[in-house]
Amino acid sequence: MSSAWLLPEHVCDVLPAEARRIEELRRDLLDAARGYGFELVMPPLLEHLESLLSGTGRELDLKTFKLVDQLSGRTLGVRADTTPQVARIDAHLLNRRGVARLCYCGPVLHTRPSGLRATREPLQFGAEVYGHAGLEADLEVQELALDALQRAGVQGLAVDLGDARILRGVLAGAHTDAATNAALHDALASKDASAVGQLAAGLAEPTRAALLAMLRLYGGEEVIAAARDVLPREPQVQAALADLAWLAAHLRHAHPQARIGFDLADLGGYAYYSGVRFAIYAEGGIDAVVRGGRYDEVGAVFGRNRPAVGFSLDVKELATHARRSAMPGAVRAPWGEDAALRAAVRALRAQGESVVCVLPGHEHEGQEFECDRELVAVAGQWTVRALRGRAQA
Repeated sequence: MSSAWLLPEHVCDVLPAEARRIEELRRDLLDAARGYGFELVMPPLLEHLESLLSGTGRELDLKTFKLVDQLSGRTLGVRADTTPQVARIDAHLLNRRGVARLCYCGPVLHTRPSGLRATREPLQFGAEVYGHAGLEADLEVQELALDALQRAGVQGLAVDLGDARILRGVLAGAHTDAATNAALHDALASKDASAVGQLAAGLAEPTRAALLAMLRLYGGEEVIAAARDVLPREPQVQAALADLAWLAAHLRHAHPQARIGFDLADLGGYAYYSGVRFAIYAEGGIDAVVRGGRYDEVGAVFGRNRPAVGFSLDVKELATHARRSAMPGAVRAPWGEDAALRAAVRALRAQGESVVCVLPGHEHEGQEFECDRELVAVAGQWTVRALRGRAQA
């Protein structure tokens, strides 16, 4: 018999030390986005299901929790990804003619975890640019993602670039159905050569050869040259390769410390991507820390189909890769009714200091906060001094 207070699988409490790290990262990420001119939006956690899963959002159906609204009797969904919601905001609420830079940070809920150790309640941060079709917007979101990770102290960053247009170009004229396309998508993403071969068995030999070649097209700068040799001369394939080369050159110049490479079969993540897509990995990591790309069709169902590009990450997952910062020092103070003492505590807090008052009867307990100073009375004045055994902060 399970205990009543046990949490569901892949859902957990976040305790003080880890919660502090996650909150610091959340603030750093939002500050980084603001530095690029992104505006914060806060979509609701719940929406009517038909709105939440409209258009490209249908790909999220299996990940979405459903429930019945007790007020209206309609079916609601708990968001599993925030991008469709932000597309709705851009299309219906802001309705700007020019560029809109929007960012967000909030929980999403998944019916199933993405991995053995993954949470079903990620804290999703994202940044999205609407209204610009050029590569300049793609470059901006990629640079923001790298800057944010570096700001968090993530080491050994590696960027893998790909493009959804390549698979579409390879399959142009093949007349494959939606089910086959979806299966090829999954087989390429998992680099399953056997599955790709079986799915492509009935296709023309050039198409079959190109699909199998995509599995080998990953690595450094040599990948683009190899792709131009083995992939079809179809216009959208060649345009995609040119765009990837342009982005890689700019990223190498701006972020020489990051490894920039290509994986033309990497189709992981949400299926609404329509063009350039990217994944960023941390040193020693198997799964991508960040995924993003261009999704120009995401707003079509809301009646405003305009260019869009962005990325998202799980702040909880990022915390496992980020630099561990020391807890900022705090001041320990006695509790008392003395007016001067209480005024001194208020003044310190107004200056941005953390002041932990020791409650009566708990004077000899261990510190729950990292106090490196104490507030003491010296010659009738309340003064801050270093705690014994600690250097003055």
